[in-house]
Amino acid sequence: MQETALLSTIPLFNGLSEQQYTSLSRIARELQFERGQTIFSEGDAGKGFFVVANGQVKIYKLSIEGKEQILHVFGPGEPFAEVAVFTGSDYPAHALALKKSKVLFFPRKAFMDLIGANPSLAMNMLASMSLRLKKFANMIEALSLKEVPGRLAAHLLYLRERQNHTDTLQLNLPKGQLASLLGTIPETLSRILAKMTQQGLLLVDGNTITLLDSDGLEDLACGERRL
Repeated sequence: MQETALLSTIPLFNGLSEQQYTSLSRIARELQFERGQTIFSEGDAGKGFFVVANGQVKIYKLSIEGKEQILHVFGPGEPFAEVAVFTGSDYPAHALALKKSKVLFFPRKAFMDLIGANPSLAMNMLASMSLRLKKFANMIEALSLKEVPGRLAAHLLYLRERQNHTDTLQLNLPKGQLASLLGTIPETLSRILAKMTQQGLLLVDGNTITLLDSDGLEDLACGERRL
């Protein structure tokens, strides 16, 4: 019953019937991961997909030189590795628990059988993957066209939107991980934050950032202003 209640709070499964939630709970496997523990590695067989119940999971790639590029960071209620459901291919990146985390694992074959009987599940998953594709497109644009200050400004404005449009933000990643997400190094990120502070755009207090000039950050994110 507790697992069924949890499933009903996950956006991917919005609008399902009680019977469908019960069917999902029957195939879901609860997995626990400690901070820093690998969930899967790039090239592992894609046996199913996951949903974060609590904690935080990062998806990342490693270059030949060992440089890390974070692709996504997922929190409670968010699914990851859904492509494996439709393609049955290997996982295309690494997944690691950033915090002690509980995730639900849905085996591919069992979930495909459920989709056959409940097409609404497929529609929800396609909507989720469409949003993910949009985020990828934005990331590619930012990494290829924007300078690091613009990427940081865009990320802070994104966090502002996610955190109920408050100007006092809590970073959801340590600054080293945030640098990786933005395609830079911690030293560069620290210099940019210091410059933004000097120019009156924001204030930094540990992992708390207060936005003082949202319009200025918008201009920076759009490339209409430079530090």
